[in-house]
Amino acid sequence: MTLLPTLAPVATDLSPQLEWVTCPHPEGQHRMAFWRWGDASARRLVVCVHGLTRQGRDFDRLAQALVAQSSEPLQVICPDVAGRGRSEWLSDPALYQIPQYAGDMLAMLGQIQQHLGADKPLQSLDWVGTSMGGLIGMVLAGQPGLPLPCPIRCLVLNDVGPAITWSSVQRMQTYVGQYGQYRDLDEAAAALWTLSQGFGPVLPQVWREMSAHMTRPTADGQLTLHYDPAIGVPVRALTPEAATAGEAMLWSLYDQIQAKTLLIRGQDSDLLTPETANQMTQRGPRAQLDTWPGCGHAPTLTGDDQIAVLTHFLLAN
Repeated sequence: MTLLPTLAPVATDLSPQLEWVTCPHPEGQHRMAFWRWGDASARRLVVCVHGLTRQGRDFDRLAQALVAQSSEPLQVICPDVAGRGRSEWLSDPALYQIPQYAGDMLAMLGQIQQHLGADKPLQSLDWVGTSMGGLIGMVLAGQPGLPLPCPIRCLVLNDVGPAITWSSVQRMQTYVGQYGQYRDLDEAAAALWTLSQGFGPVLPQVWREMSAHMTRPTADGQLTLHYDPAIGVPVRALTPEAATAGEAMLWSLYDQIQAKTLLIRGQDSDLLTPETANQMTQRGPRAQLDTWPGCGHAPTLTGDDQIAVLTHFLLAN
């Protein structure tokens, strides 16, 4: 496994609090896990949501930096989307899609506001979304009538937009849900890296740390990946026609976004084209575009240089 160097990592002497929220689905309910960093009583909130096959601990370093550098009390929430990480798996694979995920996030935000109390309304809500997490963010930010505790103030879209290339969908169809067992963490980390070349520079020790959260033990003492293989069912069922219809809907949502928006694009991304990224700077929230060389889909947001971009955008506004 060859990993490119990057800047020194953020210190990792803190641990998040693991919590759950009960979310409804058409066949009943399920529990979604989320990781809380910072002050649970803080009325300023940043939500960080991962990509398709990832989980909430991807944001450990960013979350720690945000909490440490904020001039006021802050909590950072990093959910494990249903079927991933510590969250429960869904019995119907067809539910592994953006509408269910968005509903789960509304349930989570409602619980967070309930914890604060009716006399302490949430003062600000920011959203950082990598790939799938960005699509969820667009759905929530682009519908003014949704029961959010407060409107999304700042939105970070990490290498994703309303239009994604069909070739990237086809690539996802080949690997999502296709995994086996590994003798140890080193073998698992190496296997994950073969699927993650587009992430860009990552220190070897940082990748190993991230990979530890990407695995779960098997009954025979080996390791396998953390997510339900069935999350790949809707991905493999997607057709070019359905993708085109979804793109039109997402553009209509994007055009309604009022949040201040930062769009990060990996310069070598096979998912977000330069044309789509430029179009996103001209319509809707007129996103601020930051293109990162040496990265494809999608930057990990773990290097000090990457974290500095997000802390400045989220904490200086």
